[in-house]
Amino acid sequence: QVQLVESGGGLVQAGGSLRLSCAASGRTFSSYAMGWFRQAPGKEREFVAAIMRDGEGTYYADSVKGRFTISRDNAKNMAYLQMNSLEPEDTDVYYCAATSRRALSAQRQNYNYWGQGTQVTVSS
Repeated sequence: QVQLVESGGGLVQAGGSLRLSCAASGRTFSSYAMGWFRQAPGKEREFVAAIMRDGEGTYYADSVKGRFTISRDNAKNMAYLQMNSLEPEDTDVYYCAATSRRALSAQRQNYNYWGQGTQVTVSS
């Protein structure tokens, strides 16, 4: 069992930046690949980004490629999502997730553990 807690969400103007953090506890953090997902009201949770256990490989949804950067610090049991050039369409609840799978995954059913989410609102 791994517990995940997101933080860093808030209100930001279009074109601005936010950095989301995900703190993990309960198991060895480096054993898990990490992902970020987001969900708007009435819509399904969608993939944003993923990072391998050692941080060497990353994968991004086309909608955020070039604007968002996923990273991790295994010594601190932390994962991050740096969001730049934010747009109103990025307004969502953002979730971090963990999986024991070796391969990166953009499918939410492959993730075993989820945080409670943090709200990101981008105003125009």
